[in-house]
Amino acid sequence: MPKPIDFYFDFSSPYAYFAADKIDHVAMEFGGREVEWRPFLLGVAMKITQNEPLMRQPVKGEYSVQDWDRMARFMKVPWTLPSKFPIASIDAARAYYWIYDTDKTVAKEFARQCFATYFGEGRNISDVDTIGKIGSRVGIDSAELKNAIVEDRIKERLKIETQAAIDTGVFGSPFFIVDDEKFWGSDRIWMIKRWLKTGGW
Repeated sequence: MPKPIDFYFDFSSPYAYFAADKIDHVAMEFGGREVEWRPFLLGVAMKITQNEPLMRQPVKGEYSVQDWDRMARFMKVPWTLPSKFPIASIDAARAYYWIYDTDKTVAKEFARQCFATYFGEGRNISDVDTIGKIGSRVGIDSAELKNAIVEDRIKERLKIETQAAIDTGVFGSPFFIVDDEKFWGSDRIWMIKRWLKTGGW
């Protein structure tokens, strides 16, 4: 079996939202691959790269708002720029890994629902009550999930996953690794298609 594609992302990344809509289809259609979804904390990586969120960058932030709206129209996916943006995605990421340890398929659906809630509906996903409700949608006990994300084990798990991503060379969201080849950004999915079809160049 070919190696899975690693998909690194932060739940507060609009470009990751768009990538999440496509990457599994691309991986299966062009390479028969599975995709490992790996949320991490982009803010930690930004401290290392000395970068700032797009919305805090003059000119570039204004352009990005237009680009997100245009991309949503092009891809025909729901899109609402949340009133609170960006957010700390720590609870969503912790919840993901807690679910992942039991059922990877459910964890991936939870991640999709987080993206849909935040960028599709424009609702804040940075609080534990919302995380609990999203968990309920995918069959997870809300109270159990909310308790889990404050456990020391899960807190440490996210720290480890974030550091592992950075140690691997991940610095942005979305970020993909295909057979040790790194691709940054949702605008590189076309290149991933070609890489999978040809075996690289």
